[in-house]
Amino acid sequence: MISPVRNLCLVLGDQLSFDLASLKGLDSQRDAVLMVEVMEEASHVPHHPQKIVLIFSAMRHFAQALQQRGIRLQYVTLDDPQNTGSVPGELRRWQSLMQAREVHLTECGDWRLEQSLKDCGLALQWHADSRFLCSRDEFAAWASGKKQLRMEFFYREMRRKSRLLLNGDGTPVGGAWNFDADNRKALPKGTKAPYPARFSSDSITQDVLALVAEHFSSHYGALDTFDYPVTHADAQALWDYFLDYGLAGFGDYQDAMASDEPFLFHARISAALNIGLLDLRQLCSDVEAAYWSGSIGLNAAEGFIRQLIGWREYVRGVYWLKMPDYAAGNAFGNSRPLPEFYWTGETQMNCMRQAIGQSLKHAYAHHIQRLMVTGNFALLAGIVPSQICEWYLAIYMDAFDWVELPNTLGMVMHADGGYLGSKPYCASGQYIKRMSDYCRDCAYKVTESTAENACPFNSLYWHFLMRHGDLLRGNQRMAMLYKNLDRMPESKQDALWNRGQRLLAKLDAGESL
Repeated sequence: MISPVRNLCLVLGDQLSFDLASLKGLDSQRDAVLMVEVMEEASHVPHHPQKIVLIFSAMRHFAQALQQRGIRLQYVTLDDPQNTGSVPGELRRWQSLMQAREVHLTECGDWRLEQSLKDCGLALQWHADSRFLCSRDEFAAWASGKKQLRMEFFYREMRRKSRLLLNGDGTPVGGAWNFDADNRKALPKGTKAPYPARFSSDSITQDVLALVAEHFSSHYGALDTFDYPVTHADAQALWDYFLDYGLAGFGDYQDAMASDEPFLFHARISAALNIGLLDLRQLCSDVEAAYWSGSIGLNAAEGFIRQLIGWREYVRGVYWLKMPDYAAGNAFGNSRPLPEFYWTGETQMNCMRQAIGQSLKHAYAHHIQRLMVTGNFALLAGIVPSQICEWYLAIYMDAFDWVELPNTLGMVMHADGGYLGSKPYCASGQYIKRMSDYCRDCAYKVTESTAENACPFNSLYWHFLMRHGDLLRGNQRMAMLYKNLDRMPESKQDALWNRGQRLLAKLDAGESL
Protein backbone atom coordinates (compact mmCIF):
# COMPACT_ATOMS: atom_id res chain seq x y z
CA MET A 1 0.00 0.00 0.00
CA ILE A 2 1.42 3.39 -1.01
CA SER A 3 0.67 6.06 1.62
CA PRO A 4 -0.92 9.27 0.24
CA VAL A 5 1.01 12.53 -0.07
CA ARG A 6 0.13 16.21 -0.01
CA ASN A 7 2.33 17.42 -2.89
CA LEU A 8 3.97 15.36 -5.61
CA CYS A 9 6.94 17.12 -7.17
CA LEU A 10 8.11 16.00 -10.64
CA VAL A 11 11.85 16.47 -11.29
CA LEU A 12 12.96 16.04 -14.91
CA GLY A 13 16.31 14.76 -16.18
CA ASP A 14 17.63 18.27 -16.89
CA GLN A 15 16.51 19.65 -13.50
CA LEU A 16 18.99 17.99 -11.15
CA SER A 17 19.55 21.00 -8.89
CA PHE A 18 19.03 20.94 -5.13
CA ASP A 19 17.72 24.50 -5.27
CA LEU A 20 15.19 23.75 -8.05
CA ALA A 21 12.20 26.11 -7.71
CA SER A 22 9.63 23.31 -7.33
CA LEU A 23 11.66 21.68 -4.51
CA LYS A 24 11.74 24.88 -2.46
CA GLY A 25 8.77 24.31 -0.11
CA LEU A 26 9.15 20.50 0.06
CA ASP A 27 8.11 18.86 3.36
CA SER A 28 9.92 15.53 3.70
CA GLN A 29 7.09 14.17 5.91
CA ARG A 30 4.12 15.04 3.71
CA ASP A 31 5.47 15.41 0.14
CA ALA A 32 7.25 13.19 -2.36
CA VAL A 33 9.46 13.58 -5.43
CA LEU A 34 8.87 11.66 -8.67
CA MET A 35 11.67 10.95 -11.18
CA VAL A 36 11.13 8.86 -14.32
CA GLU A 37 13.25 7.36 -17.09
CA VAL A 38 10.95 7.09 -20.13
CA MET A 39 11.34 5.82 -23.65
CA GLU A 40 9.59 8.81 -25.26
CA GLU A 41 12.21 11.29 -24.01
CA ALA A 42 15.13 8.96 -24.78
CA SER A 43 14.05 8.23 -28.33
CA HIS A 44 11.95 11.10 -29.82
CA VAL A 45 15.20 11.77 -31.69
CA PRO A 46 17.96 9.11 -31.84
CA HIS A 47 19.95 10.57 -28.93
CA HIS A 48 23.65 9.71 -28.67
CA PRO A 49 23.96 6.72 -26.31
CA GLN A 50 26.38 8.70 -24.09
CA LYS A 51 23.81 11.46 -23.68
CA ILE A 52 21.22 8.93 -22.46
CA VAL A 53 23.83 7.45 -20.07
CA LEU A 54 24.70 10.90 -18.75
CA ILE A 55 21.09 11.83 -18.01
CA PHE A 56 19.94 8.50 -16.56
CA SER A 57 23.07 8.08 -14.41
CA ALA A 58 22.95 11.70 -13.17
CA MET A 59 19.21 11.20 -12.38
CA ARG A 60 19.94 8.06 -10.35
CA HIS A 61 22.76 9.76 -8.44
CA PHE A 62 20.54 12.79 -7.75
CA ALA A 63 17.69 10.56 -6.55
CA GLN A 64 20.10 8.84 -4.18
CA ALA A 65 21.31 12.22 -2.85
CA LEU A 66 17.70 13.38 -2.25
CA GLN A 67 16.91 10.14 -0.40
CA GLN A 68 20.01 10.63 1.76
CA ARG A 69 18.52 14.00 2.70
CA GLY A 70 15.42 12.22 3.98
CA ILE A 71 13.17 13.03 1.02
CA ARG A 72 10.54 10.51 0.00
CA LEU A 73 11.13 9.58 -3.62
CA GLN A 74 9.60 7.41 -6.32
CA TYR A 75 12.03 6.49 -9.05
CA VAL A 76 10.89 4.70 -12.21
CA THR A 77 13.60 3.00 -14.26
CA LEU A 78 13.34 2.60 -18.03
CA ASP A 79 12.88 -1.19 -17.80
CA ASP A 80 10.24 -1.11 -15.03
CA PRO A 81 7.40 -3.34 -16.38
CA GLN A 82 4.79 -0.81 -15.09
CA ASN A 83 6.46 2.13 -16.91
CA THR A 84 3.97 3.80 -19.28
CA GLY A 85 6.81 5.16 -21.45
CA SER A 86 6.03 8.90 -21.21
CA VAL A 87 6.41 11.64 -18.60
CA PRO A 88 2.68 12.61 -18.60
CA GLY A 89 1.73 8.90 -18.37
CA GLU A 90 3.96 8.37 -15.33
CA LEU A 91 2.81 11.58 -13.69
CA ARG A 92 -0.86 10.55 -14.02
CA ARG A 93 -0.09 7.04 -12.70
CA TRP A 94 1.79 8.24 -9.62
CA GLN A 95 -0.62 11.09 -8.86
CA SER A 96 -3.38 8.49 -8.73
CA LEU A 97 -1.33 5.93 -6.74
CA MET A 98 -0.23 8.53 -4.18
CA GLN A 99 -3.51 10.47 -4.20
CA ALA A 100 -1.45 13.67 -4.34
CA ARG A 101 -3.50 16.79 -3.72
CA GLU A 102 -1.16 18.99 -5.72
CA VAL A 103 1.40 18.32 -8.43
CA HIS A 104 4.37 20.72 -8.60
CA LEU A 105 6.91 21.08 -11.40
CA THR A 106 9.44 23.53 -12.80
CA GLU A 107 9.21 24.91 -16.35
CA CYS A 108 10.55 22.43 -18.92
CA GLY A 109 13.42 22.93 -21.35
CA ASP A 110 11.39 21.57 -24.26
CA TRP A 111 8.18 23.09 -25.64
CA ARG A 112 6.93 19.66 -26.81
CA LEU A 113 7.24 18.13 -23.32
CA GLU A 114 5.80 21.18 -21.54
CA GLN A 115 2.81 21.08 -23.89
CA SER A 116 2.20 17.38 -23.34
CA LEU A 117 2.29 17.96 -19.55
CA LYS A 118 -0.13 20.89 -19.82
CA ASP A 119 -2.45 18.61 -21.81
CA CYS A 120 -2.22 15.64 -19.41
CA GLY A 121 -5.47 16.39 -17.61
CA LEU A 122 -4.00 17.16 -14.15
CA ALA A 123 -4.09 20.50 -12.35
CA LEU A 124 -0.39 21.46 -12.25
CA GLN A 125 1.41 24.06 -10.12
CA TRP A 126 4.14 25.49 -12.35
CA HIS A 127 7.28 27.21 -11.02
CA ALA A 128 9.52 29.56 -13.03
CA ASP A 129 13.03 28.12 -13.51
CA SER A 130 15.11 30.36 -11.25
CA ARG A 131 18.36 28.72 -12.40
CA PHE A 132 18.42 31.19 -15.28
CA LEU A 133 19.31 34.85 -14.90
CA CYS A 134 16.47 36.07 -17.12
CA SER A 135 12.95 34.71 -16.71
CA ARG A 136 10.72 34.03 -19.73
CA ASP A 137 8.52 37.01 -18.81
CA GLU A 138 11.49 39.31 -18.34
CA PHE A 139 12.85 38.40 -21.79
CA ALA A 140 9.45 38.91 -23.40
CA ALA A 141 9.29 42.38 -21.79
CA TRP A 142 12.81 43.22 -23.10
CA ALA A 143 11.96 42.01 -26.64
CA SER A 144 8.57 43.71 -26.75
CA GLY A 145 8.23 46.31 -29.50
CA LYS A 146 11.66 45.49 -31.03
CA LYS A 147 11.62 44.66 -34.74
CA GLN A 148 15.10 43.24 -34.55
CA LEU A 149 16.70 41.71 -31.47
CA ARG A 150 20.44 42.00 -30.82
CA MET A 151 22.20 39.70 -28.42
CA GLU A 152 24.82 42.36 -27.69
CA PHE A 153 22.27 44.75 -26.14
CA PHE A 154 20.60 41.96 -24.18
CA TYR A 155 24.00 40.87 -22.90
CA ARG A 156 24.76 44.37 -21.60
CA GLU A 157 21.46 44.31 -19.70
CA MET A 158 22.44 40.97 -18.14
CA ARG A 159 25.86 42.35 -17.19
CA ARG A 160 24.22 45.29 -15.45
CA LYS A 161 21.74 42.98 -13.74
CA SER A 162 24.40 40.55 -12.51
CA ARG A 163 27.00 43.32 -11.82
CA LEU A 164 29.67 41.12 -13.43
CA LEU A 165 32.90 42.79 -14.60
CA LEU A 166 31.56 46.27 -13.88
CA ASN A 167 33.29 49.27 -12.35
CA GLY A 168 31.69 51.06 -9.39
CA ASP A 169 30.04 53.58 -11.74
CA GLY A 170 28.38 50.85 -13.84
CA THR A 171 30.79 51.09 -16.78
CA PRO A 172 32.37 47.86 -18.09
CA VAL A 173 35.82 46.87 -16.83
CA GLY A 174 38.46 47.56 -19.50
CA GLY A 175 36.31 50.25 -21.15
CA ALA A 176 34.42 47.92 -23.52
CA TRP A 177 31.56 45.43 -23.16
CA ASN A 178 32.96 42.90 -25.58
CA PHE A 179 36.51 41.69 -26.31
CA ASP A 180 35.52 39.21 -28.99
CA ALA A 181 38.10 40.62 -31.41
CA ASP A 182 40.84 39.30 -29.07
CA ASN A 183 39.32 35.79 -29.00
CA ARG A 184 39.94 34.62 -32.54
CA LYS A 185 43.51 33.35 -32.61
CA ALA A 186 44.44 30.14 -34.36
CA LEU A 187 46.44 27.63 -32.32
CA PRO A 188 50.19 28.25 -32.70
CA LYS A 189 52.26 25.26 -33.77
CA GLY A 190 53.43 23.23 -30.80
CA THR A 191 50.81 24.63 -28.37
CA LYS A 192 49.46 21.78 -26.30
CA ALA A 193 46.02 21.81 -24.77
CA PRO A 194 45.54 20.53 -21.19
CA TYR A 195 45.00 16.80 -20.90
CA PRO A 196 41.21 16.29 -20.64
CA ALA A 197 39.86 15.43 -17.17
CA ARG A 198 38.27 11.97 -17.11
CA PHE A 199 35.87 10.37 -14.62
CA SER A 200 35.50 6.64 -14.05
CA SER A 201 32.15 4.85 -13.91
CA ASP A 202 30.80 3.66 -10.53
CA SER A 203 28.32 0.79 -10.17
CA ILE A 204 25.31 3.07 -10.86
CA THR A 205 26.82 4.30 -14.15
CA GLN A 206 27.83 0.74 -15.11
CA ASP A 207 24.22 -0.41 -14.65
CA VAL A 208 23.06 2.46 -16.87
CA LEU A 209 25.71 1.69 -19.50
CA ALA A 210 24.37 -1.90 -19.68
CA LEU A 211 20.76 -0.64 -19.90
CA VAL A 212 21.59 1.79 -22.73
CA ALA A 213 23.63 -0.83 -24.62
CA GLU A 214 20.60 -3.12 -24.48
CA HIS A 215 17.88 -0.64 -25.50
CA PHE A 216 19.60 1.89 -27.77
CA SER A 217 22.05 -0.13 -29.84
CA SER A 218 20.53 1.29 -33.06
CA HIS A 219 21.46 4.92 -32.11
CA TYR A 220 24.61 6.36 -33.68
CA GLY A 221 27.55 7.17 -31.39
CA ALA A 222 30.13 5.29 -29.27
CA LEU A 223 29.31 4.14 -25.77
CA ASP A 224 32.67 2.81 -24.60
CA THR A 225 34.35 6.24 -24.37
CA PHE A 226 31.94 7.58 -21.70
CA ASP A 227 33.97 9.35 -19.00
CA TYR A 228 31.83 12.31 -18.03
CA PRO A 229 30.81 13.59 -14.56
CA VAL A 230 27.38 12.42 -13.35
CA THR A 231 27.37 13.94 -9.85
CA HIS A 232 27.55 17.50 -8.52
CA ALA A 233 30.93 16.76 -6.91
CA ASP A 234 32.50 15.42 -10.13
CA ALA A 235 31.01 18.24 -12.22
CA GLN A 236 32.60 20.66 -9.74
CA ALA A 237 35.93 18.84 -10.13
CA LEU A 238 35.69 19.20 -13.95
CA TRP A 239 34.99 22.91 -13.50
CA ASP A 240 37.88 23.41 -11.05
CA TYR A 241 40.20 21.65 -13.50
CA PHE A 242 39.16 24.07 -16.24
CA LEU A 243 39.65 27.10 -13.98
CA ASP A 244 43.18 25.88 -13.17
CA TYR A 245 44.32 24.68 -16.59
CA GLY A 246 41.97 25.76 -19.39
CA LEU A 247 40.47 29.17 -18.79
CA ALA A 248 43.64 31.23 -19.30
CA GLY A 249 43.96 29.83 -22.86
CA PHE A 250 40.21 29.88 -23.55
CA GLY A 251 40.12 33.60 -24.40
CA ASP A 252 42.73 33.50 -27.14
CA TYR A 253 41.92 30.10 -28.59
CA GLN A 254 38.16 29.61 -28.09
CA ASP A 255 37.60 29.66 -31.87
CA ALA A 256 40.63 27.52 -32.78
CA MET A 257 40.41 23.95 -34.10
CA ALA A 258 43.10 21.28 -34.38
CA SER A 259 43.27 17.71 -35.71
CA ASP A 260 42.70 15.00 -33.09
CA GLU A 261 42.19 17.66 -30.39
CA PRO A 262 38.51 17.46 -29.58
CA PHE A 263 38.56 19.67 -26.46
CA LEU A 264 41.48 22.15 -26.63
CA PHE A 265 40.91 24.93 -24.03
CA HIS A 266 37.17 24.37 -23.68
CA ALA A 267 35.54 23.67 -20.33
CA ARG A 268 33.20 20.83 -21.48
CA ILE A 269 30.79 21.83 -18.72
CA SER A 270 27.77 22.73 -20.88
CA ALA A 271 26.13 19.31 -20.41
CA ALA A 272 26.63 19.39 -16.62
CA LEU A 273 25.30 22.95 -16.48
CA ASN A 274 22.29 22.18 -18.69
CA ILE A 275 21.14 19.26 -16.52
CA GLY A 276 21.64 21.12 -13.25
CA LEU A 277 24.92 19.74 -11.87
CA LEU A 278 26.52 23.21 -11.90
CA ASP A 279 25.13 26.62 -11.03
CA LEU A 280 25.30 29.45 -13.56
CA ARG A 281 25.78 32.25 -11.01
CA GLN A 282 28.58 30.38 -9.27
CA LEU A 283 30.41 29.75 -12.56
CA CYS A 284 30.27 33.44 -13.47
CA SER A 285 31.43 34.47 -10.01
CA ASP A 286 34.40 32.02 -10.22
CA VAL A 287 35.45 33.40 -13.63
CA GLU A 288 35.22 36.98 -12.40
CA ALA A 289 37.28 36.07 -9.31
CA ALA A 290 39.94 34.45 -11.54
CA TYR A 291 40.19 37.74 -13.47
CA TRP A 292 40.44 39.92 -10.35
CA SER A 293 43.12 37.63 -8.93
CA GLY A 294 45.20 38.19 -12.08
CA SER A 295 45.30 34.53 -13.17
CA ILE A 296 43.45 35.12 -16.49
CA GLY A 297 43.16 37.94 -19.04
CA LEU A 298 40.06 40.09 -19.44
CA ASN A 299 39.35 38.65 -22.91
CA ALA A 300 39.10 35.14 -21.37
CA ALA A 301 36.87 36.27 -18.49
CA GLU A 302 34.57 38.42 -20.61
CA GLY A 303 34.44 35.83 -23.43
CA PHE A 304 33.38 33.06 -21.06
CA ILE A 305 30.85 35.15 -19.16
CA ARG A 306 29.37 36.35 -22.49
CA GLN A 307 28.71 32.74 -23.53
CA LEU A 308 26.90 32.11 -20.22
CA ILE A 309 24.81 35.22 -19.59
CA GLY A 310 24.75 36.50 -23.17
CA TRP A 311 24.22 33.76 -25.73
CA ARG A 312 22.84 31.04 -23.45
CA GLU A 313 20.18 33.24 -21.87
CA TYR A 314 19.42 34.98 -25.15
CA VAL A 315 18.66 31.81 -27.12
CA ARG A 316 16.46 30.54 -24.28
CA GLY A 317 14.54 33.82 -24.36
CA VAL A 318 14.02 33.61 -28.13
CA TYR A 319 12.94 29.95 -27.87
CA TRP A 320 10.15 30.56 -25.36
CA LEU A 321 9.09 33.77 -27.06
CA LYS A 322 8.71 32.25 -30.52
CA MET A 323 7.73 28.60 -30.06
CA PRO A 324 6.13 26.57 -31.55
CA ASP A 325 6.10 28.45 -34.88
CA TYR A 326 9.85 29.05 -34.66
CA ALA A 327 10.65 25.38 -35.27
CA ALA A 328 9.07 25.48 -38.74
CA GLY A 329 11.34 28.33 -39.99
CA ASN A 330 12.88 27.74 -43.44
CA ALA A 331 13.66 31.21 -44.83
CA PHE A 332 15.73 29.87 -47.77
CA GLY A 333 13.15 27.21 -48.68
CA ASN A 334 15.72 24.38 -48.30
CA SER A 335 14.59 20.90 -49.35
CA ARG A 336 17.80 18.82 -49.41
CA PRO A 337 17.90 15.95 -46.88
CA LEU A 338 20.78 15.64 -44.40
CA PRO A 339 23.60 13.59 -45.98
CA GLU A 340 24.24 10.16 -44.50
CA PHE A 341 27.87 11.07 -43.66
CA TYR A 342 26.63 13.27 -40.79
CA TRP A 343 25.76 10.03 -39.00
CA THR A 344 28.88 8.08 -39.99
CA GLY A 345 31.68 10.63 -40.43
CA GLU A 346 32.61 8.97 -43.75
CA THR A 347 33.64 11.91 -45.92
CA GLN A 348 36.82 13.06 -47.64
CA MET A 349 36.49 16.57 -46.18
CA ASN A 350 38.94 16.38 -43.27
CA CYS A 351 37.32 19.22 -41.29
CA MET A 352 33.93 17.46 -41.46
CA ARG A 353 35.48 14.07 -40.70
CA GLN A 354 37.24 15.52 -37.63
CA ALA A 355 34.18 17.37 -36.30
CA ILE A 356 31.70 14.54 -36.96
CA GLY A 357 34.14 11.82 -35.87
CA GLN A 358 34.71 13.41 -32.46
CA SER A 359 30.96 14.09 -32.10
CA LEU A 360 30.23 10.39 -32.59
CA LYS A 361 33.07 9.42 -30.24
CA HIS A 362 32.51 11.94 -27.42
CA ALA A 363 29.02 13.44 -28.06
CA TYR A 364 30.91 16.74 -28.06
CA ALA A 365 32.19 19.45 -30.41
CA HIS A 366 32.88 23.04 -29.51
CA HIS A 367 30.92 26.04 -30.82
CA ILE A 368 33.13 26.80 -33.85
CA GLN A 369 33.15 23.19 -35.03
CA ARG A 370 29.37 23.27 -34.83
CA LEU A 371 28.84 26.72 -36.33
CA MET A 372 31.59 26.97 -38.93
CA VAL A 373 32.16 23.35 -39.98
CA THR A 374 29.13 21.04 -39.70
CA GLY A 375 26.71 23.99 -39.53
CA ASN A 376 28.30 26.02 -42.31
CA PHE A 377 28.23 22.99 -44.61
CA ALA A 378 24.52 22.41 -43.92
CA LEU A 379 23.81 26.09 -44.64
CA LEU A 380 25.79 26.16 -47.89
CA ALA A 381 24.39 22.82 -49.06
CA GLY A 382 20.78 23.91 -48.42
CA ILE A 383 19.86 21.18 -45.93
CA VAL A 384 16.30 21.11 -44.54
CA PRO A 385 16.57 23.05 -41.24
CA SER A 386 14.47 20.59 -39.22
CA GLN A 387 16.81 17.71 -40.20
CA ILE A 388 20.04 19.43 -39.15
CA CYS A 389 18.28 20.60 -35.95
CA GLU A 390 17.31 17.02 -35.20
CA TRP A 391 20.91 15.91 -35.81
CA TYR A 392 22.36 18.44 -33.35
CA LEU A 393 19.69 17.57 -30.77
CA ALA A 394 20.50 13.88 -31.14
CA ILE A 395 24.26 13.91 -31.35
CA TYR A 396 25.39 16.35 -28.64
CA MET A 397 25.40 15.59 -24.96
CA ASP A 398 24.58 19.17 -24.01
CA ALA A 399 21.76 19.62 -26.53
CA PHE A 400 18.31 20.37 -25.16
CA ASP A 401 15.61 21.86 -27.34
CA TRP A 402 15.62 25.36 -25.75
CA VAL A 403 19.34 25.85 -26.46
CA GLU A 404 19.81 23.71 -29.56
CA LEU A 405 16.90 24.86 -31.72
CA PRO A 406 17.54 28.66 -31.81
CA ASN A 407 21.29 28.08 -32.15
CA THR A 408 20.86 25.72 -35.10
CA LEU A 409 17.79 27.08 -36.84
CA GLY A 410 18.59 30.75 -36.20
CA MET A 411 22.34 31.07 -35.84
CA VAL A 412 23.58 28.22 -38.06
CA MET A 413 20.88 27.99 -40.74
CA HIS A 414 19.52 31.58 -40.74
CA ALA A 415 16.19 29.84 -41.26
CA ASP A 416 14.34 32.36 -39.08
CA GLY A 417 15.05 35.09 -41.66
CA GLY A 418 17.55 36.86 -39.41
CA TYR A 419 15.53 37.19 -36.23
CA LEU A 420 18.23 35.73 -33.98
CA GLY A 421 21.38 36.74 -35.84
CA SER A 422 21.83 39.64 -38.24
CA LYS A 423 23.52 37.70 -41.05
CA PRO A 424 24.14 34.11 -42.15
CA TYR A 425 27.41 32.73 -40.77
CA CYS A 426 28.54 31.49 -44.17
CA ALA A 427 32.22 31.06 -44.96
CA SER A 428 34.49 29.45 -47.54
CA GLY A 429 37.25 26.98 -46.76
CA GLN A 430 39.56 29.95 -46.09
CA TYR A 431 38.01 30.44 -42.66
CA ILE A 432 38.65 26.80 -41.73
CA LYS A 433 42.22 27.07 -43.05
CA ARG A 434 42.83 30.18 -40.93
CA MET A 435 41.42 28.67 -37.71
CA SER A 436 42.71 25.10 -37.93
CA ASP A 437 45.24 22.66 -39.37
CA TYR A 438 42.48 20.55 -40.94
CA CYS A 439 43.22 21.57 -44.54
CA ARG A 440 46.76 20.16 -44.37
CA ASP A 441 45.60 16.52 -44.36
CA CYS A 442 42.61 16.84 -46.65
CA ALA A 443 41.88 15.13 -49.96
CA TYR A 444 40.63 18.48 -51.28
CA LYS A 445 42.68 21.61 -51.95
CA VAL A 446 41.60 24.72 -50.07
CA THR A 447 43.52 26.88 -52.55
CA GLU A 448 41.24 25.70 -55.39
CA SER A 449 37.62 26.62 -55.92
CA THR A 450 36.49 25.24 -59.30
CA ALA A 451 38.73 22.23 -59.98
CA GLU A 452 37.49 18.69 -59.27
CA ASN A 453 39.75 18.46 -56.19
CA ALA A 454 38.74 21.94 -54.95
CA CYS A 455 37.53 22.34 -51.37
CA PRO A 456 33.70 21.92 -51.52
CA PHE A 457 33.24 24.81 -49.08
CA ASN A 458 34.75 27.24 -51.62
CA SER A 459 32.38 26.78 -54.55
CA LEU A 460 29.35 26.06 -52.31
CA TYR A 461 29.97 29.37 -50.52
CA TRP A 462 29.73 31.36 -53.74
CA HIS A 463 26.88 29.16 -54.98
CA PHE A 464 24.97 29.98 -51.79
CA LEU A 465 25.52 33.74 -52.27
CA MET A 466 24.43 33.50 -55.93
CA ARG A 467 21.27 31.49 -55.33
CA HIS A 468 20.08 33.64 -52.42
CA GLY A 469 21.05 37.08 -53.76
CA ASP A 470 17.39 38.19 -53.76
CA LEU A 471 17.22 37.63 -49.98
CA LEU A 472 20.73 38.66 -48.96
CA ARG A 473 21.86 41.52 -51.18
CA GLY A 474 19.87 43.99 -49.09
CA ASN A 475 21.74 42.93 -45.90
CA GLN A 476 24.26 45.65 -45.06
CA ARG A 477 26.60 43.18 -43.35
CA MET A 478 26.82 41.21 -46.63
CA ALA A 479 27.45 44.17 -48.97
CA MET A 480 31.20 43.55 -49.20
CA LEU A 481 30.71 39.85 -50.08
CA TYR A 482 28.41 40.75 -52.97
CA LYS A 483 30.83 43.44 -54.15
CA ASN A 484 33.53 40.74 -54.34
CA LEU A 485 31.18 38.45 -56.23
CA ASP A 486 30.18 41.18 -58.72
CA ARG A 487 33.83 41.99 -59.42
CA MET A 488 34.51 38.43 -60.58
CA PRO A 489 34.63 37.80 -64.35
CA GLU A 490 31.52 36.06 -65.62
CA SER A 491 33.55 32.98 -66.61
CA LYS A 492 34.73 32.56 -62.98
CA GLN A 493 31.18 32.97 -61.65
CA ASP A 494 29.95 30.35 -64.12
CA ALA A 495 32.73 27.92 -63.14
CA LEU A 496 31.91 28.35 -59.41
CA TRP A 497 28.20 27.86 -60.08
CA ASN A 498 28.79 24.73 -62.17
CA ARG A 499 31.14 23.19 -59.60
CA GLY A 500 28.54 23.95 -56.87
CA GLN A 501 25.84 22.31 -59.03
CA ARG A 502 27.95 19.16 -59.50
CA LEU A 503 28.57 18.86 -55.73
CA LEU A 504 24.91 19.31 -54.89
CA ALA A 505 23.96 16.74 -57.56
CA LYS A 506 26.30 14.25 -55.83
CA LEU A 507 24.55 14.89 -52.52
CA ASP A 508 21.15 14.45 -54.22
CA ALA A 509 22.34 11.12 -55.58
CA GLY A 510 23.14 10.02 -52.00
CA GLU A 511 26.92 10.15 -52.57
CA SER A 512 29.41 11.30 -49.97
CA LEU A 513 31.77 14.22 -50.71
